[in-house]
Amino acid sequence: MQGSLWLPKNVELVPHPTARDKTIAKVDIKAGACILSTPSFAFILLESEKGRRCDNCFRLPSEGSPLKRCAGCGSYWYCDAQCQTVQWKVHHKKICKLFNSYISSLAYQALAAHEKQDAILLSHAIARMSVLPTPYSIEESTLATVLLSLLPRPDESAVTPVICPIKPFPSDQLLRKLYSRFSNNNFAVHSHLTSIGHGIFPVASRLFNHSCIPNAAAKYMLSPTRSIVMEVVALRNIISGEEICLPYLDPALLQTREQILEISYGFKCNCSSCFFLGQLGPLKEVPTDSNELSSLESQLRAFVAFDSMSATSLPAISIEALPPALRCFLRESYMATLSEIFSKASHEGQYDVALESGITLLALYLIIYPTNYPQIGMHLLELAKTAWNAKILSNEANDAENQALKKQVKVFLALASQALTILGKEGDTDGPLQEVAILQNLVRNE
Repeated sequence: MQGSLWLPKNVELVPHPTARDKTIAKVDIKAGACILSTPSFAFILLESEKGRRCDNCFRLPSEGSPLKRCAGCGSYWYCDAQCQTVQWKVHHKKICKLFNSYISSLAYQALAAHEKQDAILLSHAIARMSVLPTPYSIEESTLATVLLSLLPRPDESAVTPVICPIKPFPSDQLLRKLYSRFSNNNFAVHSHLTSIGHGIFPVASRLFNHSCIPNAAAKYMLSPTRSIVMEVVALRNIISGEEICLPYLDPALLQTREQILEISYGFKCNCSSCFFLGQLGPLKEVPTDSNELSSLESQLRAFVAFDSMSATSLPAISIEALPPALRCFLRESYMATLSEIFSKASHEGQYDVALESGITLLALYLIIYPTNYPQIGMHLLELAKTAWNAKILSNEANDAENQALKKQVKVFLALASQALTILGKEGDTDGPLQEVAILQNLVRNE
C-alpha cells in the first residue's frame, strides 16, 4: 500500500481498531503545511452558481470577459475554449447532446433538488469512467480504482438516481457500486468557506478518517484551465505517528452530528468531544429570562477569558472543561440565534449589541472548534469589521471610546491573520486574507 502512486510520502496507512485504516504522519508536520494535494474525479457547481462560474475550473469570470456557453447543450459555461476542451475530454463529450432531454425527462424532474445534484454528479462520474483509458489516464485511472475501492454507504439498497443516458450505458452492477460509494464520499467545495459545489476526491476519502476535533482541514484551489484541486492542510503541528483526521461535517452540529454520522457514514465517532457529549444526556434549555441569559453569557465570556483589548493568542479550551451551568449554550439552536443576532446587529449599526454577541459567539467557537479552525478566523475578521465600523461612526469627541475600538480592531485582525494564514489562500482570488491586509492598512494609516 505504501508504494501506491496516490499515497503522499509524508504519511502512511496503518490498521485501525474499528475503521478500515488510518493515516498517520511519518514525520513531524508543521501547522499550515500541505499534507495532500489531489485532483477531483468528478464535480458539479451548485445550481445557484450555474452561469456565474466556469463549470470546469469553478472560477468567477474576469470583469469584461463573460462566460462562454456550450453551443451544444447550452447548459454549461466556460471561461474560454481551453476550459471547455478540458471538460470535453473529461466527461462532457459523453453527455452534451443528451443532457437537455435528460434534465427535461419526467424521471429527472421527479427528483428532489438534492437528488438532482446527485444525479448529475453521478452522471459526470460515470461519463468519466467511460472515457478511460486515454493517453492521460495514469493518474485518472488510479483515481477511478481508488474510488471503487472505497467502502460503500451503510444502506447499499438505496435507489440509484436516474442518470444521463451515456453510451455505452454502464451495467447496473457498476452503477450501484459507484453510487453506493460516491454518495457518502463527496465533499462540499468551497471558496472562502462558502459552498459553491460538490466534488468527488477519492484519495482524500480513502486516506482520512473523521474527527470532530480534527487536526487538518480541506481547502480548494481554483486555477485557469484546471479542474478543482483539494489541498489538505495541517491546522496545528502534527507529530510523527499521530493520526491525521478531517471533519466530515461541521463540528458545531453538537446535537445532531452523531445521528448524521451514523446514518450517512455508518459509524459512531469516538473523539473526546463526542464521548463528553454522550455522557451529558439532554441539554438544558437556554434561559428565556433576559437577565438570567445575560448573566450566563457574561459567565461564558469570563470562563473563556478572551481579552479583546490585548490578546496576542487565542485560548485553547476543552469542551470537557465547560462548567455545568453553561452547557445549555451547546444547543445548536442557541448558536444559530446568536449568530443571527450578531449579523443583524452588525448590519443595522447596533455595534454594541453586535460586539457583545459576537464575542460571546467567539467564546463558543473556541470551546467547540479545534485550534486554527477556519471558521474562527472568519469570525474574528467579521468582529474586526464590526469594531472598525463602530469606530468610524462613533462620536469623534469620545477619544477614549475610539481608542478602545481601535485596540479591538487590531487584536481581532492580528488573531484572524494568525488563524487564516494557517489555511492559506483558497478559492477565489480575493479572499479573507486580503481583507485582513486591507483593514490593517486602514488602521495603520488612520
